[in-house]
Amino acid sequence: MAAQDTVTHQQAPAQDSAQPQAQTGGPQMLIMFAVIFAIFYFIIILPAKKKQKKHANVVDGLNGGERVITAGGIYGKVLRVMDDRVELEIDKGTKLQIAKSSISTIIPVETKSQVADKK
Repeated sequence: MAAQDTVTHQQAPAQDSAQPQAQTGGPQMLIMFAVIFAIFYFIIILPAKKKQKKHANVVDGLNGGERVITAGGIYGKVLRVMDDRVELEIDKGTKLQIAKSSISTIIPVETKSQVADKK
């Protein structure tokens, strides 16, 4: 009788009534990722690179005498250009050295004819 008490019940593997799902193709996913990356590259990365390169060319072209605006909003006149920084004159007798990368805008010099046209 002890053998009857220890009877184990084995169940048959469960039969799943759901249909097995077909896996999407790997090449299709790869193509989709490539298209998304290409769109991302041409809309975001490429214009940012062009803008960065243009800004670097403008900053590298500084000689002295130009009026600039820094990223912090400080207006000044370029006195001296060094390898990694620029010396600005903020006011008479007030000089400030800043990193070249912090120059935000170069203010164009107006000629006398441009000033006369505004009046």
